[in-house]
Amino acid sequence: MYPTLGDLTGTSLPIGTHEFFVALGVVVALVVLGFQLVRTGAGRDERMLAIIAGALIGGAVFMRLGTWLQDVDLRANASLAEQWLYGNRSILGGLVGAWLGVHLAKRLTGYRTRTGDLFVPAVALGMAVGRVGCHLTELPGTVSSLGVGPVLDVPTAERLGAVAGVALHPSLLYEVAFHTIAFGVIVWSLARHRLPQGETFVLYIASYAIFRFLVEFVRGNEVVWWGLTRPQLFLAVAIPLVLARIAWQAHRGVYQRQEWHVAQAIEEQVR
Repeated sequence: MYPTLGDLTGTSLPIGTHEFFVALGVVVALVVLGFQLVRTGAGRDERMLAIIAGALIGGAVFMRLGTWLQDVDLRANASLAEQWLYGNRSILGGLVGAWLGVHLAKRLTGYRTRTGDLFVPAVALGMAVGRVGCHLTELPGTVSSLGVGPVLDVPTAERLGAVAGVALHPSLLYEVAFHTIAFGVIVWSLARHRLPQGETFVLYIASYAIFRFLVEFVRGNEVVWWGLTRPQLFLAVAIPLVLARIAWQAHRGVYQRQEWHVAQAIEEQVR
């Protein structure tokens, strides 16, 4: 585990590993988003600045507060101030907050065009980078039956509540791999206009939700109810909703119409 990367040059201020990679992930995401805005021409609309701000603010707030509700007895939870200063960060909370922030900004500015395709490659690559910091500072996972994975020394294992001296699942690296592969698939799909506008983002969220639900079994997070962790309980509600939305779009023939439009565009180019 590497809680810090060193000190700032000329000072004794430590550079937090997790904070560094989260910040790097945000920078990478903004660069990718900037490329998307230039490529599509969406950046010429000044309202896009408000939408990006909504995503960043909403993501930051919900990432901090997303793990606040730990107990049904509200008195047993930390105060909002304590949660903001010392609470765990939640990737799922950050995604929900960013989504809400975008929709609120679009409502306030009157922007009606779907923006999922602009954000989705940035989200995927930013998540891949940010998760590296999580891997270097957090509990890797449960004991690996394959005997391959990071091994913690006794002090680190005691601090993280893990087993020392045995290989653990590198569950956070599994997420890095997922988001990296997803980024490649997303870029390929967007370049070929394989899906209707905005649907790439929905399918990415659905696939990540399912992947995250499954990987939670080797994450080592606290099991709270029916053998499931808190993220799994949230996803058990969210996944059916997202899949129902995809099924409804498919029932309406949205994806078939997109295939027809792509085929028509190719035919026109050949002519």
